[in-house]
Amino acid sequence: MTGKILKGIAGFYYVQAADGKLYECRAKGIFRNKNVKPLVGDDVDISVLDETELKGNIDKILPRKNALIRPSVANVDQALVLFSVTQPEPNLNLLDRFLVMMEVQEVPVNICFNKIDLTGDERQMELAAIYEKAGYPVYFTSTCEKQGIREIKDLVQGKTTVLAGPSGVGKSTLTNLLYPKAEMETGTISEKIQRGKHTTRHSELFGIGRDTYMMDTPGFSSMYIEDMECGCLKDYFPEFEAYEENCKFLGCVHIGEKVCGVKDAVSEGKISQNRYDNYRLLYQELKEKRRY
Repeated sequence: MTGKILKGIAGFYYVQAADGKLYECRAKGIFRNKNVKPLVGDDVDISVLDETELKGNIDKILPRKNALIRPSVANVDQALVLFSVTQPEPNLNLLDRFLVMMEVQEVPVNICFNKIDLTGDERQMELAAIYEKAGYPVYFTSTCEKQGIREIKDLVQGKTTVLAGPSGVGKSTLTNLLYPKAEMETGTISEKIQRGKHTTRHSELFGIGRDTYMMDTPGFSSMYIEDMECGCLKDYFPEFEAYEENCKFLGCVHIGEKVCGVKDAVSEGKISQNRYDNYRLLYQELKEKRRY
């Protein structure tokens, strides 16, 4: 029998079969021997051990389209990163770190700022200007007043989307608006594993329509970019590319060079000063890490 892993906790994997049944499965020892771990989003072959109790084993992981490191999920088409415009104030350095990580993993990213009912249009325009210049689609929602939800439904239709962002910005509320049964299904799984159902602690996949899946991931408050040479960081800020031909030196990292097309673009307002400042901070962080 073939199914898709919707959630994995403490060695148990919850696999939804084609008929909609949810099986609690263990992964066979062969995966541990090969140092392979099933991921949320994996398509798998399972053998049923108890049809009454809906228990089984994962026998085989089917070929993956992709596999992300952070969050640890498989077979995704895009990411939707959610921040709030206020309460809490958006940590744009944290957002830029997430964008770099998705660029590294070649996953298209859409940005959504929630809680627009708590602020004015000026703040929305400011945030849109920063990230639209960088080439990212930007959406604004109010899950409280259900504004902008239709646009998000259209965005995720027919795709598998990773929903990520810090705690407290409305990820679970947005998931429930997109798929009202999500809260009920979370409760069903939580009852089996005896955990609370209101805070996302693990990545979880919901089928919210035909060929449409949403992965609700745990909230993050910090994110460190690792295993990258500081000189490569510029390649993951897509807005830099158009201006690099005006740099004097090949391989310019856009920090200390006197003749630099990217720095000129920043001073002319073509590249966000905020994004560039975060680039410099991340560059220095990677440079210091390499030193030690």
